[in-house]
Amino acid sequence: MSETVLLESTRQLLDESPIDGRDIDDKVRQLLRAEYLRRLGQYRRVIQSLAQKYGMSFDMFTNKHVLQQKRFSWEVESDAMDWETAISGIETLESRLEELREEGRV
Repeated sequence: MSETVLLESTRQLLDESPIDGRDIDDKVRQLLRAEYLRRLGQYRRVIQSLAQKYGMSFDMFTNKHVLQQKRFSWEVESDAMDWETAISGIETLESRLEELREEGRV
């Protein structure tokens, strides 16, 4: 396992932070977990918003060829990319959270 050097000011901020943890590593993992959860919330809001906008799930959106029906308009294309990014982002973040849980330190 490698060790990383932190600036003394960063170490002091972590030591004095209200974040629970036995050591700096635990605190950094808590920060990672909090950030992953924050981003999960953002991605879920994107998915919910787009599902509501189009009245369907992403699978239905693609199966019904909505992009083609809307003649690949910039808005619909952009929404599709945002939707797909949110779906893959959730998968990635859930995997990362599982890794943190498996190590038993978060």
